[in-house]
Amino acid sequence: MKFPRRSSLPCGFRALSSAVVLCALSPVHCLAQSSPLPPGTSVPGDVQQQTQPTALDQAESAIEAKNYAAATAQLGSWLAAHPGDARALFDRGYVADAQGQTAEAADWYRKAIAADPKQFESRLALGLLLAGQGDTEGAREQLSAATSLEPNPPNPGAKAQAYRALAQLLRNSDPMGARDALVAALKLTPETPADTLLAAQIADAAGDADVAEQEYRKLLQEQPNSPQAAAGLAHLLIQQKRYSDAQPLVSAALQQHPDDPALNAEMAVILNGEGKGADALAVLQKLHGLEPENRDVAGMLADAEFQAGDLDAADALYQQLLAATPNDPDLLDSHGQILIRQQHFAEALTVFQRAVAVRADDADAWSGIAFADSKLGRWTDELQALSMRSKYAPENPSSLFLWATAYDNLHQNKAAADYYRRFLAADQGKLPDQEWQARHRLLALEK
Repeated sequence: MKFPRRSSLPCGFRALSSAVVLCALSPVHCLAQSSPLPPGTSVPGDVQQQTQPTALDQAESAIEAKNYAAATAQLGSWLAAHPGDARALFDRGYVADAQGQTAEAADWYRKAIAADPKQFESRLALGLLLAGQGDTEGAREQLSAATSLEPNPPNPGAKAQAYRALAQLLRNSDPMGARDALVAALKLTPETPADTLLAAQIADAAGDADVAEQEYRKLLQEQPNSPQAAAGLAHLLIQQKRYSDAQPLVSAALQQHPDDPALNAEMAVILNGEGKGADALAVLQKLHGLEPENRDVAGMLADAEFQAGDLDAADALYQQLLAATPNDPDLLDSHGQILIRQQHFAEALTVFQRAVAVRADDADAWSGIAFADSKLGRWTDELQALSMRSKYAPENPSSLFLWATAYDNLHQNKAAADYYRRFLAADQGKLPDQEWQARHRLLALEK
């Protein structure tokens, strides 16, 4: 496996339940210790005296048999007498975790860590649990601690899993740290296809496209039908606008996985990039039917409907999304643009004003405000909006034309003429109607 060069690395974690490692962290196999001898017994010479199993032994036997009710009862008895027993506290968390009682499991794991901060098993289990709940900082703290500790008894597989989980967690936020964690895991256990995929994703996140492509292709050689590898490589190629390279890859993967959301979304992007807007729209409509609650898909479909000119369909989706997140500036911008197209300028102005109230540096919203003001005859307000826009984005032909017409309507002839000239120099034939107007106004202003 080839990894990104350290010099090329700049400074999401797929939810992993701690149940994934329950068998690896089985209290019977992972925390096996010599059971304490009952009072009054001894080991004379080299002869081991048989002892009665303790409540903890019985609990772990019940865990092994997946008899969690019995295990809970036995652990309750043991912990009543031994409240600081880190092993028993971990066992109790294990039982809760195995039954999907994640909040209770986290409490028990924390108690085990408080009793023995060097207990590897509880650190790993809690880290995985927190990662699955989206608590990135908490998961990172616990998984980092786990990688600095040793399982009892030694368990290279469990230690490697701690490193792999940490690599997943750091993949996007700290690619260098993720790479180092994965390398440490591979020193303990052999490489798996999942490791190859993770290496590709780390390189992709680090911006090392060559290494990422190499790893994705390596995985596809090992697993030709892997939708994750196909989607990852296609995403990389799409970023580079290599649509002709990406399309056969995604098409082949869709034959195996026709309803895969990531692959369908990528096909839509490819088709749109190739100028096949109608085909892209059909794919997105299918995808939206498969995942009607997926906000990303709904947003992509709304954009596609907008580009196709179906303003009503697009706006219905935008307003549906805004109902859930009314202060999303991107959605407000899109909704405002539709209102502009529908010539509802006063409503559009209100929407764009909501957008800049949330995100003051939203240059698109300031452009929308300036345009709406121009249509409403609010020339002074238009100039103020254009001034705000200029703080966050460079001038373009459209903004220069708005400056010119605002000054023209305010009878500030010198400024108007100056902006008409700047507009004509910048536009170069892109807006012929506005160029015709600018030339005729210049003739009038210069008389």
